[in-house]
Amino acid sequence: MARFKMRPGSRGFTLIELMIVISIMLILIAVSVPAYNRSIIHAREAVLKQDLFQLRSLISQYTLDKQKAPESLDDLVSAGYLKQIPKDPFTGASDWTTEQEEDTILDPSQTETGIDDVHSASNATSSDGSAYSSW
Repeated sequence: MARFKMRPGSRGFTLIELMIVISIMLILIAVSVPAYNRSIIHAREAVLKQDLFQLRSLISQYTLDKQKAPESLDDLVSAGYLKQIPKDPFTGASDWTTEQEEDTILDPSQTETGIDDVHSASNATSSDGSAYSSW
């Protein structure tokens, strides 16, 4: 059997030293992963708020410009208000829930109704406890 010769002054790590280092690494990972996940959720919520603000603003602009509300979000794209409908950051699709206007606000003779508001199609709950679909 061959024995390995150690150089003078060289020494390896003991099992306890390795276990301590691995334990410290696991503790750091356990602390950082939830913080990372929270930051991802907060970023998606910020994108959702910005998208909703933009869509609502463009619906209002379209309604004022055309004297009628858009019938769908695709009307905003075809009229040039948007290049494309943004994707909902929580569903990953352009499946926004729209609310139809109840009354004709601008012109009483208007017979066509259109969309008045837009919400997320996600059934998930936000970090503040409210549903994304209620934003």
